[in-house]
Amino acid sequence: MTKDGKQIRVGVDIGGTFTDVAMEVGETFYSTKVLTDHSFPEEAIVKGVRQVCDTAGVHLADIDTIIHGTTLATNALIERRGARTAFITTKGFRDVIEMRTESRFEQYDLNITLPPPLAPRNERFVLDERIGADGKVLKPLDFAEVDALCDHIIAAGYESIAVGFIHSYLNGMHEKQVRDRLLAKKPELSVSISSEVSPQMREFQRFNTVCANAFIKPLIASYLNRLVGRLTSEGTNCTVFMIHSGGGIISVDSAVEFPVRLLESGPAGGAIFAAHIATRYGLDQVVSYDMGGTTAKICLIEGQVPKTSKTFEVARTYRFKKGSGMPISIPVIEMVEIGAGGGSIASVDSMRQIRVGPHSAGSEPGPACYGRGGANPTVTDADLLLGRLDPVAFAGGSIKLSRDASEGAMARDLSPKLGIDSDTAAYGISEVVDENMSNAARMHAVENGKELADFTMIAFGGAAPLHAARLCEKLGVDQLIIPPGAGVGSAIGFLRAPFGFESVRSAYSRLSRFDANGINDVIKELSDEATSFVRSGAPDAIPDLECTAYMRYVGQGWEVPVTVNVRAYSDADEAHFRKAFDESYERFFGRVIDDLDVEIVSWSLRASSKVAPPASIDVTVKTSPAKISGERRMFDAQDGKFQKAAVVDRADMKPGDWVAGPAVITERETSTIVTASREVIMQADGCLLLRTRQA
Repeated sequence: MTKDGKQIRVGVDIGGTFTDVAMEVGETFYSTKVLTDHSFPEEAIVKGVRQVCDTAGVHLADIDTIIHGTTLATNALIERRGARTAFITTKGFRDVIEMRTESRFEQYDLNITLPPPLAPRNERFVLDERIGADGKVLKPLDFAEVDALCDHIIAAGYESIAVGFIHSYLNGMHEKQVRDRLLAKKPELSVSISSEVSPQMREFQRFNTVCANAFIKPLIASYLNRLVGRLTSEGTNCTVFMIHSGGGIISVDSAVEFPVRLLESGPAGGAIFAAHIATRYGLDQVVSYDMGGTTAKICLIEGQVPKTSKTFEVARTYRFKKGSGMPISIPVIEMVEIGAGGGSIASVDSMRQIRVGPHSAGSEPGPACYGRGGANPTVTDADLLLGRLDPVAFAGGSIKLSRDASEGAMARDLSPKLGIDSDTAAYGISEVVDENMSNAARMHAVENGKELADFTMIAFGGAAPLHAARLCEKLGVDQLIIPPGAGVGSAIGFLRAPFGFESVRSAYSRLSRFDANGINDVIKELSDEATSFVRSGAPDAIPDLECTAYMRYVGQGWEVPVTVNVRAYSDADEAHFRKAFDESYERFFGRVIDDLDVEIVSWSLRASSKVAPPASIDVTVKTSPAKISGERRMFDAQDGKFQKAAVVDRADMKPGDWVAGPAVITERETSTIVTASREVIMQADGCLLLRTRQA
């Protein structure tokens, strides 16, 4: 806190290429980007926090709160860089995580490739126990068998253990007993049990989720402990919090225990950031576009709330293909993500077509133009050759870009194979990456029954403002908003997030046998659990509670989410649940089915601290031409040629200032490209509004 009582809050987002730091000192905002240190990620955080503190003229000891999000957990799963993990399950179910659901996402592909299980078969073990589908013990544990298995696992030197028994989501007693026996023999052992990590039905998803939690738990615990210690040694004395995949803030202790909840923590911050902007402008249909150095993410935001899900996939072997990845059953802000960022590497395939990603040059060595040893052509190299980047002012001047290095990379890897010059190769890379993103966005929208032409796009991340206008052209989106601080958008989103946690649980019941007492017990358990997580970070919070029942017609294979009130129910409320289900089902599918019973399969309850909504704002119309500081030769993809583009410093623009494309709006962390078909108007809150050029 400053001497005059202003709160100092810091958001830190570690990406594959850059680590973004955003600091709020009262109402004043500071930010920076530093290259990610993959060997010691905490060093980049300390470096970035020191830079913003120096800029703001405050000390590290003055910081009140640090909120952190990271892709380290996701990268560890994708790269299989985790602990040696043993999996203990019920006898007869050893191969569930390898057999999966036996669904084929490519019906006629004889060489279909799936991610291998995190625990190979020789590292999966069984116990002869059984919990029934009603939660009752059918076969108790044999503790002699348990102790013998514990001794074997400990002697084999496993770092982490995952325990997942059949139907343990209803009764976790056996899992807890096995954990207790393991820890009694070796207290420092890392143990994860599915009844706490993901107490939901569908054993493949639950088993895979607990294995993922165990796989990354030692790595994330080591990193977070190092981070807290490093920040303390540098002079901070504030609490460090984590953002989780559902978009809420939790304590470091909770993150260490359930690191699988961190898998989409960075992108979740971006969705919160976009929802905050949508609320300010009163926009009910928004598509957020977050493109950094390694990946690009699309999220649908309706009614100013990001779309959520209770299951998602990581490490897909087929881009865009649902079912080709590793399912994780945790609450998450739903988005589509592809390996298409500034550092994504371009190559030529066997059919002489340009392919971009998913492999990335990251920060080490980085794109060829960074001059840090990178030799492959990347999206950033293409953007430089197309005139979208200033080689002298990139990243605020902290990184000088080499056009010669970019041309050399194109000449080595692309030009001779395709018989084209470097500029044409750069054009090809740019169009491929933009088309990949637009295809992913279209598919995501179609899966949700939406037409993106009706949406407003909000773009952020270091690379998104460079590509967003072209993406809007491809998708037929008219309005695009680039918020202030867009280059560090996810880090800003962390500062807008509530303390929150979503508890999930499978608890089966039929409406024809409506059990009000059972429903009340489930809601109370979920409420107590979620509230305790919130109060671990905000002890005085009185959280808002949002409850969802996942319901379906008897015999159906998937459920629809139905919002229910958090209150005590009586047996007379069966009609209330039926009416709520009918309304939700009709909204999804257009009509209800008469004379079929309905069942509740599972529940989720989100507790979150109250966050003051942003002040609403009206769109500012254009009033005067913006101050142009220079010109730049820039390629326009729609016209297919280089044009003279006006260069405008964003800091010089006042509300109502406007400029027609082609133009470049420059700032420290990124640049906004205004294509020839668009114009841009500065808004009262510092946002840039890009729209189709008007007479």
